[in-house]
Order: sequence, then C-alpha cells, then structure tokens
Amino acid sequence: MTTSTINRPQINAKIVHFGKLLKGVIMEEFDANVDQMDDPKDFKRYLDQQSLLTLPDIILIEVDDNKHCFDQIKEIKKNPLLQGLIIVLLGIKEDKSWRKMALDLKVNDYYTYPFPLEDFSERLNFLVKFKLIKPKLLELAQKVDMEYQIPWTKRAFDLVASGMALLFLFPIFIIVAILIKLESKGAVIYKSKRVGAGYKIFDFYKFRSMRSDADKMVESMAGMNQYANESDAKNGKAAFVKFKDDPRITRLGSFLRKTSIDELPQLINVFIGDMSLVGNRPLPLYEAEQLTTNEWSTRFLGPAGLTGLWQISKRGKKDMSETERKELDNYYATNYSIFLDLKIILKTIPALIQKEEV
Repeated sequence: MTTSTINRPQINAKIVHFGKLLKGVIMEEFDANVDQMDDPKDFKRYLDQQSLLTLPDIILIEVDDNKHCFDQIKEIKKNPLLQGLIIVLLGIKEDKSWRKMALDLKVNDYYTYPFPLEDFSERLNFLVKFKLIKPKLLELAQKVDMEYQIPWTKRAFDLVASGMALLFLFPIFIIVAILIKLESKGAVIYKSKRVGAGYKIFDFYKFRSMRSDADKMVESMAGMNQYANESDAKNGKAAFVKFKDDPRITRLGSFLRKTSIDELPQLINVFIGDMSLVGNRPLPLYEAEQLTTNEWSTRFLGPAGLTGLWQISKRGKKDMSETERKELDNYYATNYSIFLDLKIILKTIPALIQKEEV
C-alpha cells in the first residue's frame, strides 16, 4: 500500500462532479464513488434520470469555464426531488461576484483550488452527516402539493357524483360483502397504502378479491410480472407490477375484477377527497418510488383517479407497455379538463369488462 493511498481522503458518499479543470484532482485524490461528466447535456440528462433510489449525496460543480454554472444550480433548486442535495462549487480563481451569486443561491460551500484535500474531505463528510439530503416520499409530497391543487369544479363534480353513486350502490355493497365473507376468511375491504396527486399517501379501498396472504406472495411471483421484461426494467425493477392469470385471486374475486365491482369502494376515496373520478391510478409505494425522476414524476402533478386514459385505451391488453402507460399518465396530468374527463367517463363503461386475468 503506497503512502498516497494511505493519505487519500475518505468520503463516505456518492459524488457527482461536473467540470474539466479539476477532474484529475477529484478522480485521483478522493476515494469515493464519483460520477464524472463535463458536458452540460449529459449532466442535465443524468439529473433528470435520478429517483429516490439513485440520488447522489453531493454535487460538485466547477465555476470556471462553465457559463451554465448558476443556471444549473437554479434548475437543481427548482426540482423538489433534488433541492435537498448538497451542492459545493469549485473554482481555480477567486471571484467575489461568483461567491455572491453562490451565496444568494444558498449553495452549501465554495472552494477555490488549491485547498487542503483532507479539510475538503472532512467538510463534505460533515455536510453528509448533518444534512437531511435525501427527501423521503412524505417530504416530497409536502413540496409537490404546493404546486398541485384540484380545480374546484372538478372537486364539486366528484363530491356530488360519488355521493349519489354510494347511495345508489349501497345494496350492492351489502351483497358483495356477504359473498366475500361466505367464500373465504379475511376482511371484506382490502386496504393498502397508495401514492396519489402530489405524492400524497392515503389508504386505498377495494373489495378483497385475493387470498388473505396475497401480499406475502408478491416476491415469489416476480417472474410473472408482465412488465418485467421491458427495456425500461433491464437496469432495475419495473415501475409497474401486474400479473397475468394471478393465482392469488379467488373465484369470486375473478368475477369482481372482470366486472370491476372490486373497485367500487374507491368511491369512498373520491368522496373524501383522496382521489378524483378521473385521473391517473394511485400507485403502491414500491411502484411510486420508481417514478420519481423528472421524466416520469409529471404524472403526480395531476389528480389520482378511479378511471383514466390508460384504462380506456388498452386496459388488460398484452401490448400495453409500461412506457405507453407512463406517457398516457403524463399526458393526462398536463392536459386534463372537464371535457376530457367527461369523454373518459363515457368510454369507461365499455372498458370495464376485461378479457384477460390481469
């Protein structure tokens, strides 16, 4: 072991470095997980592809010969997912105006090279240890919620329509509840945590259509996921989970799913404001964590819904790819209106009868 290796600063963090001038110093001197890039387009693409599961801990950005420096910082600060990351600027010449701009943008630190590498490493470790740099899903929800508010006309329609539907369908609720109890042990209503508009987490209601131990069987059935073999999933888990011919479904449950009767308790979610009649389907936590990149998080800036574009487009069909579903979700989030909602509602009834066990 050489002396230089022994004295090399230790940083227990994942680092991203943007710049050319100090590239050799960063890559050679620091024993850390460093992603190096010097092209602005590559840097932007890298940041856009990050999710809660892949976020770096520290972003080092060079100021010299980087006309995009302060714009890059502004973009990072604007993104709810990235704005909690540690940002440290590096320069090779002192410039008071740059320091002032960095101070105004509230970066974590600014170093001018040459500087003691051990001190620099110690400072980075300190920032990592005492800063909450990885936003949790709930923290992200609080920030995104400020950007998304359901229009009052949509909320009023949801309240009236779901209230009337619950009153009219009450006898069906009673009959289905009795049949579920007669067929198998377990709760009548299946309740799970879902992520909806603005990353809001809520209790999601359905009539139970599976065995009571269905959740425990998911991991052993990973190979049956119809989205698992797509190109988007090759470098990690698929964003969505859907099983064809799911063995966990009961005989009554199969009928409830084919007729979408199992979805009726979600009218309660609509009535209390967790969801809307029309929107993007609220996702389980493990699916939502896969969709926190800039590219796909747009879907959470629209309402969560009982029905939506992908349900009336290709629900249950083999050619409904994960990418297509995400694109439809993004489209609805940026284009939804009362007229589009009415069109989706009118097309939902024919889409309720599924041909496949999915």
